[in-house]
Order: sequence, then structure tokens, then C-alpha cells
Amino acid sequence: MKTQNLVLFAVLSLAFLSSCSNRLTYFTEDLNERYRWTDDELKKIQFYTSQDIVLKREISGGDREVVSGKIKIEDGRKIEEVVVRKGTPGAFLFSPKENRFAIGFEESNERYLIFGPSPKYSDRFVLMASDWDRRSGSVSYDNKTWKVSSDNAYAALLVDLRKINKVDVNSRVAKGRKVGG
Repeated sequence: MKTQNLVLFAVLSLAFLSSCSNRLTYFTEDLNERYRWTDDELKKIQFYTSQDIVLKREISGGDREVVSGKIKIEDGRKIEEVVVRKGTPGAFLFSPKENRFAIGFEESNERYLIFGPSPKYSDRFVLMASDWDRRSGSVSYDNKTWKVSSDNAYAALLVDLRKINKVDVNSRVAKGRKVGG
């Protein structure tokens, strides 16, 4: 009997803990079309990354400014690296064009990545880069060009649907109005 109670307690505890955690789901074109949020509304939605995103750029002799990453030496070259870890919260900054979101993961408004829907990935909003090839793509971050691994092509935006579906209701009770004095 004690074993059954212990198992029941464990199951109920796990259910309680999982109900308190975020239930993240992919942000998709369908979700975007269904709600048709304005830019101001999108700024109130908390976004998250579905996987690590690693930005790298070579620092040449004349370019001494380090953006926000760490310096590594790879094959005798100085490489700056910025890592956006899986689950990192991000905020909508602006929409550079239709169906594209600039999402910031740092305090600077210049440090953002562009995400947009990918038909190849169930219309999930994924990292947008130019010049994708088998190994890498190029992205703009802090007004500089960075390389990202082709694995990052599937880095998508996640949202907590419970918080998105939460409706704020302002309510008051009418006290009534009497006639005369």
C-alpha cells in the first residue's frame, strides 16, 4: 500500500511541476495569420530559441572592436563568437518587411536576428540568412556580417501559447443610478 501511495504522489508531483513550466510551441505563419498582431502587440510576446545559435566572424587586423562575444583562435585566425543558447528569451523589435521579425536577445537594439516562415519547416519562423550553402549562411548582427552553421537554418522561434491566449479583462460593477435627488 505504501508503494502505491508513493507512486501516486510521484505522478501527481510530476503533473503539478509540468503544469507550472512553460509549454513552448513553435511560432508559425498560421499562428501569425490567425492572430494578426500589431507591432505593439508583438512587443509584448516573449519569444525563445529552439536551439543554440552560434555566430562567428573573423576579426581582421584593422577591426579591433569586439561586439559581445568571446575571442577564439581557430587555425591561427582571431574569431569572435556569440552564442544564443537554446531557450534564450528574445523580444520583437521591428518588422523589416512582411513576415520577417527582428528579434533581440541582448539589450542593444542593434543586436538582433531576423526570423521568418519557412515552407520547408512547416512554416515555422526560423533564422533567416543570406547565401546559405551546405555549411553556412551569412547574417547581419550589430551591423556586421557573421557566419552561422547550416545547422542554424532550423533554429526557430518558440512561444508560450498559454500566455498568448491569456485574455486581459478589465471588469467593474455598475453601482446603479437613482432618479431624482
